[in-house]
Amino acid sequence: MSKRRIAAFLIPVLVLALAGALWWGYRLRSMAGRDVLVLYGNVDIREARPAFDDTGPVAALLVTEGERVHKGELIARIDDARYALRATEARQTALRLGADLERLVHGSRPQEVDRAKAAMAALDAVYKNDELLYQRTVRLVPLGVASTEDRDNAAAAVRAARASYEAARQSFELAKIGPRAEDVAAARHAYRAAAAAAALSARQLADTRLYAPVDGIVEDRILEVGDMAAPNVPVYTIALRDPLWVRAYVPEGDLGRVRLGMAATVATDSFPGKTYRGWVGYLSPTSEFTPKTVETPELRTALVYQVRIYVCDARGELRLGMPATVSLDFGRNAGAPRPGCGPEDARGR
Repeated sequence: MSKRRIAAFLIPVLVLALAGALWWGYRLRSMAGRDVLVLYGNVDIREARPAFDDTGPVAALLVTEGERVHKGELIARIDDARYALRATEARQTALRLGADLERLVHGSRPQEVDRAKAAMAALDAVYKNDELLYQRTVRLVPLGVASTEDRDNAAAAVRAARASYEAARQSFELAKIGPRAEDVAAARHAYRAAAAAAALSARQLADTRLYAPVDGIVEDRILEVGDMAAPNVPVYTIALRDPLWVRAYVPEGDLGRVRLGMAATVATDSFPGKTYRGWVGYLSPTSEFTPKTVETPELRTALVYQVRIYVCDARGELRLGMPATVSLDFGRNAGAPRPGCGPEDARGR
């Protein structure tokens, strides 16, 4: 092979080698100062398990697994026949006792006072007439016209008339004064107790309806129509969409570089090439041994600290238990944005 051919062959090789060396040097320089910590974990969320406050057979379940519910939305009912009857009875009792209280508070009506006065006047006339008859009888006994028995009968009639008149007079006085304060107080207490019982019955009737306590997605429908519901028996399992986080573990050697609010990037195998914005929202104050489900470059017996990476997932793509990869770029975190999700997270990246 001639020198010309060797030169023609070596020159392109040298040029390519030089270009590769320059590119690699640039790559190393660009990577300098970028220290990325990669963590592996699983998507985690909070769950709510709503239950009825009353007992009874389930009459209707209005949502099923996978449906999105909103706070305050009616999601189930139990049979309310007994509770409706009890509420009606309690309400009518409260109304009756309330009317009794009003009657006592208002006192006697003018017509009642006038009637008591008239009854007193009538008995007063009877008493005076019996007194006159008794006086005549007393005068006739010595003359032999009336017997001592007639006198005694007349005296008894006077005493009876006087007692009847005195009773009528007392009734008239009571009609003018009105009911006793103690009677009014007792009636007021009875009415308040009945009103509280009516309110309790109304609340129990309302509790036969189950409403979603939070916004979320129904994960599991635990009961079915006909099952017996109770306060300690959940009806649904509802997954909360906010907050959403990745549960991961930081090796003890890297713990000092991780701080709350630090920006993070989350990726999953389900959506290759797509990342989600997040931030460090929780660092465990205590250490633990690495869980068997977590893979790290460290030994599996090394101590780690649990960390929660809160994630922005406006499209609802992340699911409970989904494996996720978290990247913490320490080189870029100096100017990290403030933690929180914004409208830009709905567009995805």
